[in-house]
Amino acid sequence: MFATRRSISHVSVSHGLLSHVSRLSKAALNVRQRSFGVSRRSSVLGGLRLRKPQENIIGNPSRSRYFSTISFNDPIEYEFIDGVEPLALYEPGGYHPVVVDDLLHRRYRIVDKLGHGGYSTIWLAHDEQTTRYVALKVAISGQMLPRREPSILRALSESVPTTIPQVLEVFNVRGPNGIHVCYTKTLAQGNLKEASFNRLFPIEVARLLAARLALAVSLIHSQGFVHGGKFLLTSTYENANKRLINNLNTDIHLRNVLVKLPSTIDELSIADFRKTFGEPETVPIHRADGEPLPPNAPPQAVVPLYLGRMAEEFTLDDANGLILGDFGEAFAPATEERLGGDCNTPVAMRAPEALFEPDTPVSFSADIWSLGTAIWEILGMNFIFSETETMDEIVAQQIDVLGYHGLPLAWREHWERSNTEELVTETEVEVPRHPTGHRNAWPPLEQAFEEFVQKHRREQEAMGVFGEEETKAILDLMRGMLRFKPEERITIQEVLQSEWMTKWALPRVG
Repeated sequence: MFATRRSISHVSVSHGLLSHVSRLSKAALNVRQRSFGVSRRSSVLGGLRLRKPQENIIGNPSRSRYFSTISFNDPIEYEFIDGVEPLALYEPGGYHPVVVDDLLHRRYRIVDKLGHGGYSTIWLAHDEQTTRYVALKVAISGQMLPRREPSILRALSESVPTTIPQVLEVFNVRGPNGIHVCYTKTLAQGNLKEASFNRLFPIEVARLLAARLALAVSLIHSQGFVHGGKFLLTSTYENANKRLINNLNTDIHLRNVLVKLPSTIDELSIADFRKTFGEPETVPIHRADGEPLPPNAPPQAVVPLYLGRMAEEFTLDDANGLILGDFGEAFAPATEERLGGDCNTPVAMRAPEALFEPDTPVSFSADIWSLGTAIWEILGMNFIFSETETMDEIVAQQIDVLGYHGLPLAWREHWERSNTEELVTETEVEVPRHPTGHRNAWPPLEQAFEEFVQKHRREQEAMGVFGEEETKAILDLMRGMLRFKPEERITIQEVLQSEWMTKWALPRVG
């Protein structure tokens, strides 16, 4: 389906890197095939006139195209492209239109795209001064949106330097949609969510990944930070893009968990890199009304490249290099308040107090809930709750799995209210209620572990199966982390002191 990747046998690098990138290129191909069903050859060589690479520099008066008359009151609709960022956010206050081969800040050559979030696009760039590859994050330009992630990362790096991304440089870029904060970070492999798509981690690797993730959260909590939350948006931007903002992925989940990439990849020139991984996969952007593109949007979207192994190929060295990313919404409860109704964590991973008590501040215990669901997903292949159902159905699944007895009495009143009874909160956030009509009940915790984790491991015996004693210890840990009442949840230190962590997971930490 895609243009054939060239052999890497002519690339002059070490044998270790050749072995590693050979696997990486296969992973990149697999992920891109899942993301967008067009051939690389047709998307790159389809007669498109690419924009000439330009240098994006602050204060360049010749860039008159940077001043646009597009407004939030006149949104533009684009034809949908699967696997890329929301194109509607290419507008004032939104994304910067980055193009492959652009040179940013007079030193960072854009090589390919690594991913995107609601607040930024992330690019693979080659630093022409150091001849190293870096991850370059280009934030949206909204003035009230999170611009503090670099400062949070730098503050944390003084005490947790090995488990969070290392910020290398921070700078601004001026574009047609405003001024964008940009920063470069050390390059990492793709996230664990992509790596584990329909795949299992070897059992020793899964244990170590869970231990490393818990240690990362412990270090963050020890510095007074909670990983998840929400930064308040300007009313104009939030109203214009409410649906998009509500779909952002934040907090502790596998898309925010990366692993380090061998530095030997820096030995590849850009040309050799593309021989190994292929040319960037681009798809032309078209307006839904057929009108010409505005200067706010790039001429082409770039499908993200996955730089990483698949789950079954992970080694203990990979797991020991775990990095927890995306601190754009981290906050310190001692000095900042985040209400449950302001939480942007995906509903399936969101702590239940954020749903039932949207007017109440969340704290460290919300991270414990998200960490528990992330550990479950690392150990198995499936998430503990459905990731695609409605809020009401997901809460019903939580009650199925964890038991109705643990649901606080005040929440039960909200949950059992009739369909005609409205519940209005100060934040105007909808509170869950029992879904009507027929539904298939979710299995209780022990049965869920058997069906969602052990069943798949028995089918792939080489990946390892958890024994009876270890299974009991895992379930005890899950019961402690996934309690409905936040004040009853165990702390991160108690997570690390649990039987499963001390006997099976932490001993693998290198």
